[in-house]
Amino acid sequence: MRGFLLVRAMFVGAVVYAAIQIQPLAGQLVLNGAIGLVVALIIVAAEARMRDAAVTQLLGGLLGFGVMLLVATTLSGALYWANAGDSKVRFLHSLIIIVLPYLGLVFGARKGEWLEPANLISLFRDARPQKRYKILDTSVIIDGRIADVAETGFIDGTLVVPQFVLKELQCVADSSDPLKRNRGRRGLDILQRIQKMSGVEVVISDIDFPDIKEVDMKLIELGRTLLGKIVTQDFNLNKVAQLRGVEVLNLNELTNALKPVVLPGEVMSVFIIKEGKEYNQGVAYLDDGTMVVVDNARSRIGRTLEIVVTSVLQTTAGRMIFGRHLEAQTAAAGPRSAAQA
Repeated sequence: MRGFLLVRAMFVGAVVYAAIQIQPLAGQLVLNGAIGLVVALIIVAAEARMRDAAVTQLLGGLLGFGVMLLVATTLSGALYWANAGDSKVRFLHSLIIIVLPYLGLVFGARKGEWLEPANLISLFRDARPQKRYKILDTSVIIDGRIADVAETGFIDGTLVVPQFVLKELQCVADSSDPLKRNRGRRGLDILQRIQKMSGVEVVISDIDFPDIKEVDMKLIELGRTLLGKIVTQDFNLNKVAQLRGVEVLNLNELTNALKPVVLPGEVMSVFIIKEGKEYNQGVAYLDDGTMVVVDNARSRIGRTLEIVVTSVLQTTAGRMIFGRHLEAQTAAAGPRSAAQA
């Protein structure tokens, strides 16, 4: 690092010295030195920026600059008939020589990734996608249900795990928080399980988007690049991806769709585990996690009851079932019948 600083300092000094000696502005010693210093600092800043650029970006910028410089020279030569003594014509010539190579440099640097061998080969292939890609995000890997779904064969195509998702998963697994650490390690175990499944193709993608910091936005861009679908259970990622035209497979929506249909009037057996928020309510859960709120069941905690479904409420978070304890309902109806008799 110190060697680089010394070389840059020597370069700046050499440029300032040359400006003072050559004197582009005659008789202005201080101003010439200042011009040399500004030019040297601009060059050093450009060099520092180029140091972090990819090789393909540099090659793309040079190629674009050379092509557009050739175009600018050709256009300037084609204007031979114009009056070279006119200031407007000279300005037009200068504008062509400056603007076109600059545009070529910027555009070539931004599209430099097309100089990579894989992208060059893809130009001569069929543009239509050859595979159906399913891109996994961090939340769906940690959740683990994707392994069961993949094992049943309901998800076809290639499962893609981006490197930036693996990196995020590794950070979670290395967390100092025991809960996060266990979740991260569970996600890594799930990935290993999926990779060992027969008939399931898993690809670790090296495609990255350095200009994008958020993992969710990288997933969306990867989905657009591969023309694939994002597999997630993140509600916000689901909405943003749909707004950007990327298809999403939401695991929670799949789970809700596979839950058995329950209609009012049906009878079911549930185990009351705790009291509800309202008076004399008990709460139970079905095997799929659906909450069941039972009236007149607060005193039956720890027991299995036969209930009749009174209503079903569907929300964005899931489904809730409301029911009434059959024995309590029968007991309440018995005294009323006796009184009427």
